[in-house]
This record gives sequence, structure tokens and C-alpha cells, in this order.
Amino acid sequence: MSSFWYTGATLEALHGEGFQSFTLFGPIHLFWLGLCAVLAVTLGIWYHRAVDFARRKALIVLTVLLLADEAFKQIGTAVTGQWTVDYLPLHVCSINIFVCLLNTLRPSDRLKEILYAVCLPGAAIALLSPTWLAEPMWNFMHLHSETVHILLFLYPVLLLAGGFRPSAKRLKFVFAFLGCIGVPIYFVNKKLDTNFFFLNGTENNPITEFFAGIFGERLYFLGYPFLVAALAAASF
Repeated sequence: MSSFWYTGATLEALHGEGFQSFTLFGPIHLFWLGLCAVLAVTLGIWYHRAVDFARRKALIVLTVLLLADEAFKQIGTAVTGQWTVDYLPLHVCSINIFVCLLNTLRPSDRLKEILYAVCLPGAAIALLSPTWLAEPMWNFMHLHSETVHILLFLYPVLLLAGGFRPSAKRLKFVFAFLGCIGVPIYFVNKKLDTNFFFLNGTENNPITEFFAGIFGERLYFLGYPFLVAALAAASF
């Protein structure tokens, strides 16, 4: 099988744990960050000036691309025999794909608040500190990981460019969403030995590692509400 179809887990199994095909803030990483920045600025300016009909079509296109991107991952890992329960769409960013879908179908300030407070920082953290370093640029999981997080970053950016403004009054819906999703996923993690929502381990992410230093390895997820609150405060 061509290395294009290898997952990060397969590459690490072949080359050893900790294997990296690219480095943080190296040429490949900077290329994707630069592309994301250019798209955010140009599309944000266009969306701000666009009429409602064009804005609606833009969100539909982004949503279709997000769903196609997720399907590409699921089908690619399944066809190549590399699919595991870890690829279920229960990670923070994967769940936000469906929040985007719901907002595209039935726009709601509550859904937009979730996308601002959860999806936007989640996608930004993933792009700044990717966990798919083992996957080379010409690899289906690398391409999926970069493009899906760029799309997830762009969706709330366009909402902001279109006039959406976060409100502290809607934070209760964000916390309710996190609670309703987090509690069942905690038990799914226990059952399947997975780490969706980073509830059972920091995965060496600098943000979750920071919280672990404050709250401890077992309770580091208590830092999430503070992250959401800080992001909301920064918008006022």
C-alpha cells in the first residue's frame, strides 16, 4: 500500500513512536498556517461585503466541504483496513462539523456562540500544535487534518465577519453543550479506551498540559471552562 494511505499510527508502527515527517513551524507547517491566514482574511473581507444570499451559499459550501472531508477520512481508513474506534467523529473538532451543519440548516445565535467559543479556539489550537506530525504532506490523513481544521476555523470567522457578536449571556448554552456532550463521551472513553474530547489524557497538547500543571493529570479538563470564559471576555 502506498504511504499516501498510511495513517499516523501506521507510520509510527513502521518507524517508531515519536516519528515525525515534518516539524512544528517548519516549512510545511508554516505553509498551512499561511494558507489559513490568507483564506481567513480574503474570505472574511468578501463575506463582510457580500449580500445575504451569497453568505448563505458560502456557509453551505463550507458545510458540504466539512462533511466530505470527514467522509474522506472515514472511507479512507476503512477501505485500507486502518479504521479503529478512535476515528469515530467524537473528537471536539469532529463534533463541531455537525454544529456547523445544524447552524447552516437552522441558523441560531446559540449555535454560533458554541462555534465561536469552542470550534474557533479548538481549530486554532489544532492548527498551531498539530498532532499529525508523523504524516507527510502528501498523505491522505495529513491533507484531511489540515483542511478540515482550516474549514472549521473559517466557518466561525465568516460568522464574525458577517456581524455575529459573542455575548456573555449565551455562555450558559456553551457550558450546557459541553456538559451534555462531555458526560456521555467520558463513559464512551471508559468503555472503548479512547480519548475523545481529551478527557482521559492530555495527548501532549500544550494547552491541556498547561491545565494539567494547574489542576493535575486527572482533573486538567477543569481548565476548559476558564478557557471558554477567557475567550468570551476577550470579545468585549
